[in-house]
Amino acid sequence: MCTAISLGNGGHYFGRTLDLEYSLHESVTFTPRKYPLSFRSGKTAAEHYAILGIAAGEEHYPLYYDGINERGLCMAALHFPDNAHYLPSIPGKDSIASFEVIPWILSQCASVRQARDLLSRMTVTDLAYSERLQPTPLHWILADGLECVVLEPEANGIAVYENPTGVLTNNPPFSFQLDRLQDYRSLSPDPVPALFHPGIQLHPYSRGMSGMGLPGDFSSASRFVRAAFVRSCSSGGDLPEEKAVDFFRRMGTVQIPRGVVRTEKGEPVFTVYTSCYTPNGQCLCSTYEDPAIRAVSLSDFDAEGNVLQSVPLSRLWKIHAMSTEGSP
Repeated sequence: MCTAISLGNGGHYFGRTLDLEYSLHESVTFTPRKYPLSFRSGKTAAEHYAILGIAAGEEHYPLYYDGINERGLCMAALHFPDNAHYLPSIPGKDSIASFEVIPWILSQCASVRQARDLLSRMTVTDLAYSERLQPTPLHWILADGLECVVLEPEANGIAVYENPTGVLTNNPPFSFQLDRLQDYRSLSPDPVPALFHPGIQLHPYSRGMSGMGLPGDFSSASRFVRAAFVRSCSSGGDLPEEKAVDFFRRMGTVQIPRGVVRTEKGEPVFTVYTSCYTPNGQCLCSTYEDPAIRAVSLSDFDAEGNVLQSVPLSRLWKIHAMSTEGSP
């Protein structure tokens, strides 16, 4: 269960929630240009675009959940159970394991347009990251501020869908999610006239009534509608900080408090972290335990290096004290 949003709001802001019943010790991970990225196909990218993102706590190879490269291209992987079709290696195609898709794209492409060419020659395989970490069914959202697309591994190969909503959740497939928005075409952030009956005077008793019908549950289909609606109403602010905080507020409408969703085994699902990538190459993140927004930037690292670097996410339960200086 996850939600991703690509938002052009005076700059490109991209991010996601990671909603799971467990954590793999995720950290902000920087892959410099000269860190050799070896792929299961036998290919190695000795030099490539630098990548900053959030990855599982695995040391030898970055298991990215989401990220941004130094050219501003952003990508995230979301759970896609029962619908992801991974294929065997195909002669003449680039055979890329599902966990390699994000570094494969972000290491080579400066834009969605460039990625389209790469995707036309690519097959996603089901090779495992390790014996402990078996393949996860995934689909991906890819955006650069000008274009946003969804990549879904289907039986005939990778399908690339234009994404006018700038949103992705999990099941059902993206085309179904997009069609379902027609059921909510009357939603509006603005007051609308009463149309129920011309002979009955109906007056709003509250602000926000034009949004009645917006689904409030935590299913992926409902989160898709809710995220698409709040994204479409974005007003942001003038300063980069305002825009970033506004992005987190919108992501807050799809975050999952611990215990309101449980797995078949009774384990509570929760929003492990929320990320946001900004136009100036920052990775902003907050965690379930620490909702404070913390920042790491591409410029904080040596782009010409050859060693992976990571910064652990804050997991401290902490309430920050307010200053009483100057109070009456």
